[in-house]
Amino acid sequence: MENFIVSARKYRPQNFNTVVGQAHITTTLKNAILNQHLAHAFLFCGPRGVGKTTCARILAKTINCTQITKEGEACNQCESCVSFEKGASLNIHELDAASNNSVDDIRALVEQVRFAPQAGKYKVYIVDEVHMLSASAFNAFLKTLEEPPPYAIFILATTEKHKILPTILSRCQIFDFKRIVPEDTVKHLEEIVAKENIKAERNALQLIAQKSEGCMRDALSILDKIVSFSNGALTYENTLEHLNILDEGYFFKLLTHLTEEDLTSAMLLYDEINQKGFEGDTVLYGMAAFIRNILVCKDKASAHLLESIEGWRDQYLAAAEKISTPYLVSALNILNEAEIQFKMARNKRLHVELALIKLNFLQQAIELSMEDGQLVKKKLVDAHYPIRTKKIVPLSHIVVNAEAKLVIETATAVKNPISTPIVPAKEVITPAVQDKTIVEPVITTSVTTSHSAPPNAGSKKSLLAVLQQKYGNDYNIEEVKEAISLDIETLQLCWNEYAIKMEKDLKHSVAGTFRIATLQIEDPTHFTITVPALTAQKFVEQERMTLMETIWERFQNRAIQFSILVDAGEKEDVPLHLKLNSKQKFDHIAKQYPLVQQLKERLNLEVNF
Repeated sequence: MENFIVSARKYRPQNFNTVVGQAHITTTLKNAILNQHLAHAFLFCGPRGVGKTTCARILAKTINCTQITKEGEACNQCESCVSFEKGASLNIHELDAASNNSVDDIRALVEQVRFAPQAGKYKVYIVDEVHMLSASAFNAFLKTLEEPPPYAIFILATTEKHKILPTILSRCQIFDFKRIVPEDTVKHLEEIVAKENIKAERNALQLIAQKSEGCMRDALSILDKIVSFSNGALTYENTLEHLNILDEGYFFKLLTHLTEEDLTSAMLLYDEINQKGFEGDTVLYGMAAFIRNILVCKDKASAHLLESIEGWRDQYLAAAEKISTPYLVSALNILNEAEIQFKMARNKRLHVELALIKLNFLQQAIELSMEDGQLVKKKLVDAHYPIRTKKIVPLSHIVVNAEAKLVIETATAVKNPISTPIVPAKEVITPAVQDKTIVEPVITTSVTTSHSAPPNAGSKKSLLAVLQQKYGNDYNIEEVKEAISLDIETLQLCWNEYAIKMEKDLKHSVAGTFRIATLQIEDPTHFTITVPALTAQKFVEQERMTLMETIWERFQNRAIQFSILVDAGEKEDVPLHLKLNSKQKFDHIAKQYPLVQQLKERLNLEVNF
């Protein structure tokens, strides 16, 4: 039985022309070889399985080839190329930095660099997974990488460029490999199945390319597995079954049920999917990718971003015409949130079903938030309630209209003195000149009476008189009294009265505090209360609001405030031995009795303070 060689190794590119999907890099390398503009250090970075190590090996073989073609390719016939194919070339050294990442490994590599090649022009050192090197190994590699011998070329390969030190990056010529597009992957797979005489449907190869996500090595590995599974005949159905991928037909059916608000059918379809062994996160992920494909098909300019096989393209375009963009964007948001929170949900199935319920009633929510075909940020209810507004009339118009109405009523009263009753007074308030302290409006009052009163009778009255005349029977109208100046005698009298009130309310502690407190006026609206202790301060604070109402009422001024001060009083003499700490006590004793200090020094004692 012959040893089986996987397709990833068997069909590994041997020259630049056979590298798939990296034309921007292979063209640059070939031109550099032909023009002899080779850098001394290269850094190949990019995703896994896109050809970084392959290009490094092709470059190493080509620069040592003795018969380079006009296109910059190796001849594959000279001694150097043949030895390379057999793995016997002494000019190419590969180091796996994932398992050889210490300083000693790099030092051993640096020692080899000192020896010139016995055959060929260059000695090439390929360091794979270079980001795995330790910081010390990177530092040991810096000087050699910056100034290597003219015959030494370093090719570093990594999938995580951000982990490499900037000092290494600045010494290398960087090439960024990109993911291989599905079209190039399908084309390469078609060439391989043709060489292997394998029957394969194009839809199946497209499905493999979509599953590999731009990684050619993964695509070839999947191809080998499905060939073994299907016994050499790749169909869309067995590929779908082997890759455990949900058919997009399920998603089209599910979307139809959701847009028609047929929740029962949607739940039954999800149960069918669940019975086939698909997990909830697979459904959420697949549904989100499905909605995304419909969204990109809304515009012909972005239709090329569709990530699906060719057989579903027409159905995607038809669905994009039927479903509105707000629904698609909102559905994507719901599915994204559900997928993020899926790991934290204890009942996984209920979590997915809740997302489907939201999608089922999503169209109603969008219709409620639409007005005149435009999306608005407000919630509508069953009935429409108009906004009640009242137009503000300028004061000048009010004064003019009131005066005109007063003239008309007066004229009518003069013409019909018997039938005209006495009407209430009409006030016209005009703004007066503003004083520095008080603004007093000027009120003109006109009273229309019988023929005995003059038609233009009127006099200027104070605001209080007008209000008393108009509303005196209905309200108690009192004139605002002037504030009384804050003086210590009146304040002390009010304070003592409040203390007596506290006695009557059986608050003896508070009353005692009020009697021993000292009052002092600081300014016309502020005074201080000095009490002997913090407890007394708390008693006064408890009565602050009631006390302030009493003081405001007495002085007719609500701007008065007070603050409380605590008088610490005279301090008691503290004995000296209570003031000092342990070390200070020892120093004090040693100063009074020098023999104590001598005893400590002679016996070499340590005092524990």
